[in-house]
Amino acid sequence: MKSYLALLQLYHLLCVFTVVLVPCAVGSLPPALPWHVSCPARCMCQIKPWFSAQSVYHEAPTVDCNNLLLTTLPLPLPPDTHTLRLQSNLLSVLDTAVLHRLPNLTDLDLSQNHFSRVKTITQSSLLLSLLSLHLEENHLSHLPDTSFSSLPALQELFLSHNNLHSIAPGAFKGLESLLRLHINNNKLTTVDPQWFKALPQLEVLMLGGNPVEALPEQGFIALKSLRSLVLGGMGLQDLAEKALEGLERLESLSFYDNHLTKVPTQALTKVPGLKFLDLNKNRIKQIRTGDFQNMIHLKELGLNNMEELLTIERAALQNLPELTKLEITNNPRLSYIHPESFLKLSRLESLMLNSNSLSVLPHHVMLSLPRLQEVSLHSNPLRCDCLFHWAAKDASPVHTEKDTKSNTQSKRVVRFIQPQATLCTEPPELRARRVREVLPGEMSASCLPMIPPNSLPSYVGLREGGKLVLHCRALADPQPEVYWVTPSGLKLRPAQNSAFKDSTSAFCRNQTLSGEYNQTSPSDVPILQMKDRNPCQSFKHYQVHPEGTLEISKITVREVGRYTCVAENYLGADTQSVTVGVYAKEKKRNKDRVGKHKTVPVMTVDARLEVREVGEHYAVLSWQSGRNIPSTRLSWQAIFSDTHAPTYTTRILAGTQSFNLTHLQVGTFYRVCLHLGITEVGKHTSRRLRESRKPQCVSFRTQAAQKHLPSMQLNPNLTSTAVTLMLLALILLLAGQCWDTEPREGPVKKNLTLHFSPGALIGYQKMNGSEKHPPNPNEMLQLHQIC
Repeated sequence: MKSYLALLQLYHLLCVFTVVLVPCAVGSLPPALPWHVSCPARCMCQIKPWFSAQSVYHEAPTVDCNNLLLTTLPLPLPPDTHTLRLQSNLLSVLDTAVLHRLPNLTDLDLSQNHFSRVKTITQSSLLLSLLSLHLEENHLSHLPDTSFSSLPALQELFLSHNNLHSIAPGAFKGLESLLRLHINNNKLTTVDPQWFKALPQLEVLMLGGNPVEALPEQGFIALKSLRSLVLGGMGLQDLAEKALEGLERLESLSFYDNHLTKVPTQALTKVPGLKFLDLNKNRIKQIRTGDFQNMIHLKELGLNNMEELLTIERAALQNLPELTKLEITNNPRLSYIHPESFLKLSRLESLMLNSNSLSVLPHHVMLSLPRLQEVSLHSNPLRCDCLFHWAAKDASPVHTEKDTKSNTQSKRVVRFIQPQATLCTEPPELRARRVREVLPGEMSASCLPMIPPNSLPSYVGLREGGKLVLHCRALADPQPEVYWVTPSGLKLRPAQNSAFKDSTSAFCRNQTLSGEYNQTSPSDVPILQMKDRNPCQSFKHYQVHPEGTLEISKITVREVGRYTCVAENYLGADTQSVTVGVYAKEKKRNKDRVGKHKTVPVMTVDARLEVREVGEHYAVLSWQSGRNIPSTRLSWQAIFSDTHAPTYTTRILAGTQSFNLTHLQVGTFYRVCLHLGITEVGKHTSRRLRESRKPQCVSFRTQAAQKHLPSMQLNPNLTSTAVTLMLLALILLLAGQCWDTEPREGPVKKNLTLHFSPGALIGYQKMNGSEKHPPNPNEMLQLHQIC
């Protein structure tokens, strides 16, 4: 009965919605009404909605003659015509006298026709009532001076998708009332500040789609009223500091689909009132600290569709008190967001981070966004571990709000957009699980360091004298230490740049290049044995920033080789390597190809594996190398005459040149091999290179166990084979005693002793002169029990 009543109530609500709300919604749309006038043949005359440049609604008498293949104006046109639509016809010349007889003509649409000269449209007497003129997709190539002087009331001018390659400085003279100008998608290569001097009221300017690679300084200074500027798809590579100067009232700015490699921070400081910023689809690699400083009125920011964006650094988005929506989506290489990237974003409500390469969104990011309501993380390779506990099912709420009236706290959980598609990728046991269905206890309490695989390229080639910049980032708990190992074996940490340079300078002045790489020295100053390079000639150019970026200025061919980033905490380490090729400057243009190959040497390795110390259960091995070999491995195997022992391997951390093998067996022969990972920078391999690929091997025997005092206890390491031999020897010894029947005189003192030690058999002896007799039954019983 209750279910029936519920269905009945639902039915009544649906009827009310259908009868009342739907007609109201449909009735709110502006209708097209019949206009009873003498209408031109094949045209339609109606009263249709029309919005002014200020978005004010009007009911306008409209003559619609679109898509009729007209070559001349249709006649007769009603004198009260407000809107005349002639889109998609074959017009190339316009009878302006006909237009002059339309005193109420406000909107004229001539788009998608064949006009090649603007004077054929505007050469008539004044059209005082015309507010909007559409000339898109015609064949205009040039705008001469005073092109639109007969249209003093014009507020909207649409010239996009023409062939404009030049505009005279005074082309817009007489358009003092113009509010919107669309000249996008033409062939303009420069922006002339003279164009805008006649447009003091302009509010919207569309310039995108023109092949302009650079904007002049103060190019828009005359546009004091401009509120929206679109500069998308222009090929802009950089922005001058004063390119946007004078745009005090600018609220919306778009740089969509340009070639910017960094955020134009200095130029953006000239538009402090900006509310909407679009930087989508540029070549920006990093969002750096302070890129959006002092933009206190910014409400929405787009950083989407960037193929080269890698990281968002600490305090990259800081002190944006009005920001409510942030979109950072569809960036295939974005794999790192610093835990303190977003600071003082007190009003951010929507954070879109889907379709990137993010493995995690740190908890600190969520804590810095007190008003956050929704987050989008789907289509990311999410790692569900300790850094992602906040997103798990039944996790503690990210934020709590205090109600000042009731003096109580309310918990608020951030909503996931598309939670069904927000899945774990790592670890394997949680793969393909929905993040919001994973329990906090299923996630690990600590996290191994991980350097995102897409953060570093496999190879970088540049000319001699250039600047090398490599960005390496890692997340873990505890926070990992990030350092670099150079091809020559130098180990560089961010905090050691100045100390390293000072100590290495002293080393280079006072020492010769021989000896060993001592990684355990407090200052990490290497002593290298090298044949082909001098590291003291290049270390001055190295700089490692605190966040993990390696910079080498004025690079030379000496710096060619393998560079390895290492992220390490007490739980473990992760490494990523990149090969750097440096091409020498060409002195002559016509240089043979063989010479070019010689500018990039092939990386070879000359290592010598040595055994430094051997104990009962361990062995210390070391090797020397003048190169950084990040893919080094050690393998070892016990050597037995009658059995085949398994082979064990381990990966050696980049820059390490010693290793302590533990858990070895006592008194056992071992064979250990060092496998070197070698990278070929050149295309041709030599015999020497192939030889250097062979592993370096050594053999040794662990120490035997220390000798113990005689004991009646068996050694735990005694094998079953030894026990069998001992029993056989004992039986033979006793049999020999039984066969001895020589008479004995006097008392005999007997001392029967059994000696058990590794590798030795049982010894039996009787002490007291040379007389012998078989043991008594008690002694035999004692011997039997011991065995």
